[in-house]
Amino acid sequence: MIEVIKKYLNMFGLPRLIITALFIGICITAIVIGLPVSLLASDVIRRFGMFGILALAMVPSIQSGTGPNFALPIGIICGLLGSLLTIEFGLTSPALGYGFISAVLISLPFAILSGWVYGILLNKIKGSEMLVATYTGFSIVSFMQIGWVTLPFTHPEMRWPIGQGLRVTVSLDSSFGEVLNRVWGFSISGVYIPTGLLLFFFGCCGLVWLFSRSKSGIEMNIAGANPKFAVASGINVDKNRVVGTILSTIIGAVGIIVYSLSFGYLQLYLAPLYMAFPAVAAVLIGGASTSKVKISHVLIGTFLFQGLLTVALPVANQMFPEGNLSEVLRMIVQNGIILYALTKMGGEYNGWS
Repeated sequence: MIEVIKKYLNMFGLPRLIITALFIGICITAIVIGLPVSLLASDVIRRFGMFGILALAMVPSIQSGTGPNFALPIGIICGLLGSLLTIEFGLTSPALGYGFISAVLISLPFAILSGWVYGILLNKIKGSEMLVATYTGFSIVSFMQIGWVTLPFTHPEMRWPIGQGLRVTVSLDSSFGEVLNRVWGFSISGVYIPTGLLLFFFGCCGLVWLFSRSKSGIEMNIAGANPKFAVASGINVDKNRVVGTILSTIIGAVGIIVYSLSFGYLQLYLAPLYMAFPAVAAVLIGGASTSKVKISHVLIGTFLFQGLLTVALPVANQMFPEGNLSEVLRMIVQNGIILYALTKMGGEYNGWS
């Protein structure tokens, strides 16, 4: 009996079991202290859909052998740029999902080019991908702070009314804000289900899953899992690493557009700086490693990560209204989960080193 318990415990993972138990405990506490459960459930579902695609961006990068994509801000910047150009040129007709489709299409060339250049860089520094990725992501965010001030955008909803440059947050109320949330959305006992948002997320997961089962996807998996065997089999490892990086950058660009439309704002300047860390933490909590990942890891990890953060904050605020304990708890929970995720990466990378 003990051996069976150990087997399933190892299969599920003790840290994931602890996080799941903590999440269930906080949910029970929310019910006991009388918080509006339907609103909390609605928020958990919404955050699951809006953040999931950013976590999904980790799948092709890990499968290709470059490890978790800590340079996700590159794709995020491409998505933000596509969204801003959509608003600037007024491409927000109902036929284009009030700008959502335009934002995705405009961001694609930027994401493909950026992912290609970054993929070539990763091929030059094999064995140090995660370290270089972090600095690269930070650098592109810092560089674009200059860009947001100097780029010649003229739309009054994006520019500061006085001075030069774009606002820190750009409202999407008049364009594609919450457009996916409203598609076929409905309520059950006060819990709002953003059907369009969830279907888009699951659709993206399905496309990534189908690609991983295709000939190109299988080659990429082999190249990432065992580069020496791949070379001996005639597979171009460097090419597949670039392909995985491009796909990760594209998914990151689409992910930030979905995240922003559900949030209702585009967040510029320093906002993208640390967005890679929660995405990496989510997939690792879901059961992935730096060399192996599945779509199920994205689904489980995103739900646990976002669900725990969403429910824990109002519970703490209700139980300890004095001061700003909820914000302190948010930092403890979020950074604690990320710290656990980062410790899981130690010694697991088995690529070219």
